[in-house]
Amino acid sequence: MGPRAVASVLVVATAAVVAASWLGVPAAGAATPTGDGTPAGYVSVFEMSGLLDPVLVNAVGQAVREAEAGKAKALVLQANSGGVVVSDATYARLLNLIKGSSVPVDVWIGPSGSHLTGPSAQLLGVAREVGMAPGTSVGNSGEPVPGVELSTDRLPLVLRDRTVGSAAATKLGVTTTVAPTLGDFVVRLPGVETRTVEIGNERRLEPVTQVQFSQLSLLDQLFHTVASPAVAYLLFAIGMALLIFDLFTAGVGVAGVVGAFSFILACYGLDVLPIHLWAAALLVVSMAAFAVDVQTGVPRFWTAAGGVLFVVGSLTLYDGVSLSWITLAVAFVGVALTFLMAMPAMVRTRFSTPTIGREWMIGEMGRAVTDLAPDGTVQIRDALWRAYTNRATPIGQLDRVRVVGIEGLVLEVEPEEGGARDYRSRG
Repeated sequence: MGPRAVASVLVVATAAVVAASWLGVPAAGAATPTGDGTPAGYVSVFEMSGLLDPVLVNAVGQAVREAEAGKAKALVLQANSGGVVVSDATYARLLNLIKGSSVPVDVWIGPSGSHLTGPSAQLLGVAREVGMAPGTSVGNSGEPVPGVELSTDRLPLVLRDRTVGSAAATKLGVTTTVAPTLGDFVVRLPGVETRTVEIGNERRLEPVTQVQFSQLSLLDQLFHTVASPAVAYLLFAIGMALLIFDLFTAGVGVAGVVGAFSFILACYGLDVLPIHLWAAALLVVSMAAFAVDVQTGVPRFWTAAGGVLFVVGSLTLYDGVSLSWITLAVAFVGVALTFLMAMPAMVRTRFSTPTIGREWMIGEMGRAVTDLAPDGTVQIRDALWRAYTNRATPIGQLDRVRVVGIEGLVLEVEPEEGGARDYRSRG
């Protein structure tokens, strides 16, 4: 199996997984219920990080059901989230599942630097115990999701449009215990058996009750990462740029395969995130504008137009979600270097060879790098070119070929002997 075949299989497989995710089919490798083998009386800890997208919402719900099936004493959500990107109905189902769970669900916001803001803060309204590490924040929960009754003890009304730190949250009664670390939070949960140990001159509590940690599976983590705003945006830009690059090069198409892979993942991420479709369309049009000047080898009007469209599309892509200036700077600098320097230089190099746009090239001999039936790649004077042949005369790999025509950057070739056309009649 050649490089193109392997790459095609990879892209098709990725597309199938993305389609399965869109259709709600559980991804392979997702966590399954623990069953009777899990000892009763344990505490389950699930790491919940990032926007609450379909993957993370499904995983949290699964963690609740597993804790119930395993008869856990508690489920702790180690939270660090800045928003929700699922529908209100989907989020309401999760909140009600947590609220009605037979296993108490507790929330610890940490480690330091973490936050629970936006609608994701409404998790506090259905939690039993809440803890926060120093240097964390919570708030801006917004209006309650329809169909869910939230506790104002854990989520005071003042936090609907305000963000506070851990000290202020303690004064407001949001937190129920002082918990600088996750371990401090777990040992203070109701029903958790502990013992006192001495570490140097200090006495500390450590849990006797078993603690089990879990997080997203590798495949779920991939899709969760792709659905983050910065990653989805960068993959979208990189994917389109690589596809354009592959359009103007000859070879095994590695850039095209990577570009297609990135573009597919980006489309999944953008489908999950709140975006302006017209802004995404501007990004696509900007790449088409760049491509117009790429084939000339000189940045001109369309490069400038593409740059403007790319900046506008980037700044307005998301609805209610912002991109950091670092992400935008990486994208702007990368696109500028690609379309102002790298691609024009590559195309100028291609056009500078004596085999381009010259009448005397007709009749040049070369060799087929791949099978041409009718499209493929040939080597003419040590340069690789995209080429095609008459369907009536397919050419095998390594066969000698003769150039009979040029259309842009694509050569028309025929076998050295037995061609359907006589190149001499073209002179």
